Amino acid sequence: MDTQTAQKPTRNIALELVRVTEAAAMAAGRFFGRGEKLDADGAAVKAMRLLMNEIDMDGRVVIGEGEKDQAPMLYNGEHVGNGEPPYLDIAVDPIEGTELVAKGMPNAIATVAAAPSGTMFDPGPMFYMSKIAVGPEARDVIDIEAPVEDNLNKIAHAKGMEVDELTVVILDRPRHERLISDVRACGARIRLIPAGDVAGALMAAWPGTGIDVLMGIGGTPEAVLAACGLRAMRGAIQGILWPRNAEDHQQALEAGIDLTRVLTLEDLVTSADTFFVATGISDGPLLDGVSYSGGFAHTHSLVARGLTCTVREIFSHHHLGTLTAISSIAY
Repeated sequence: MDTQTAQKPTRNIALELVRVTEAAAMAAGRFFGRGEKLDADGAAVKAMRLLMNEIDMDGRVVIGEGEKDQAPMLYNGEHVGNGEPPYLDIAVDPIEGTELVAKGMPNAIATVAAAPSGTMFDPGPMFYMSKIAVGPEARDVIDIEAPVEDNLNKIAHAKGMEVDELTVVILDRPRHERLISDVRACGARIRLIPAGDVAGALMAAWPGTGIDVLMGIGGTPEAVLAACGLRAMRGAIQGILWPRNAEDHQQALEAGIDLTRVLTLEDLVTSADTFFVATGISDGPLLDGVSYSGGFAHTHSLVARGLTCTVREIFSHHHLGTLTAISSIAY
């Protein structure tokens, strides 16, 4: 080993943040299938914020519940942690897929990402982005400006597959009618999802999900979250900001935003020292959801660090009686 370039192990904050997403997932899990998405989101936000403020860090929420959700907690600009170093940008989504939780549907997750202060992309007024995300085999061949057929052919070749063996995950939205038609014309399979494009992007990079690529228009904040996880998974994501209407277009111009710029993973989070955690709320290809048996809640999480490209799977068993006795969170 070259002792001049070797680094001492440094603190992995993701291993502390997993308590945050576990708490949010368990709080949300009690509302699964009950049709109460606002109550579920409120419970997850409260649990996430409570646990996050116990961590030794000075974090600023860059990607939060935000104006879009009119959130009273974990809003953009809020400081979290106990104020001690390190100084971090924080991205949160206490429930990715509130409708999924409310309707008892699969693939809802609780997720948090962190990176050194000033390194996360600030989407400003642009809530949406056209994206493509893949795993490590195809990270050097994608081009979001190229036709769908070109991308699918290159991804298939990089993975040693035929195009008709690929599965593309796409948000089920009317705006994707042309994209869906183009993908099917190439012969690839499609998994349509009603929500959850952080999970969708990570599925494309995580083995065993059956997903090879994410395509389509989704949330810009979600792209930043996904980029932090893809750093550790050695995947790639590209995006171009997408104005929904003339008002979005005008706001972008007034903010000096280049709507033609291709944003890469390195633009979405400029530091390699990213931390990403996700805990399943409901079962999906990426994570198992919260389940209950014998007085325990069971959770399944991914815990990722970009600096070392290490991704851990953590299966936890939480004794509900003990938690109820010592915590203010309704698990």
